[in-house]
Amino acid sequence: MIRRARLVCAVSTALWLVPLPSAGADQEHPSPAATAAIVRTPRPSDAKLYIISPKDGETVTSPVTVRFGLSGMGVAPAGVAAPNTGHHHLIVDAPLPPLDQPLPKDEHHYHFGGGQTETVAPLTPGTHTLQLVLGDKDHVPHDPPLVSEQITITVE
Repeated sequence: MIRRARLVCAVSTALWLVPLPSAGADQEHPSPAATAAIVRTPRPSDAKLYIISPKDGETVTSPVTVRFGLSGMGVAPAGVAAPNTGHHHLIVDAPLPPLDQPLPKDEHHYHFGGGQTETVAPLTPGTHTLQLVLGDKDHVPHDPPLVSEQITITVE
């Protein structure tokens, strides 16, 4: 798994957090924010998201430098509403989450809300899958979602 201590660029913890309901929240009468529809940001049809390195099938040593690639759009930090931009989310050893909701943040889903385009990941030995999803200012995948191919690597 990835430990956050080795990220290339520091990311403010506040940008990584996805709001959770507070304990004791009134489930029968949710707040207006909880019932509001999630607005998805459109993206250019020709945009592409990909992992530059490592390559699919490659055998690497830990820590692994993962470089993110994006064409047809720009990178902007979380919270910045600029047309045709987003920020990277790396999924490690997990399937894609629902792509019409904010992306989760846990030991399999890493947010790069500072606009980072690479990370150094201390992965354990063995086989791992990596995949990118571009999120908008609110960590919600675009419409339609921009997702890279999933790659598989082996860490010695």
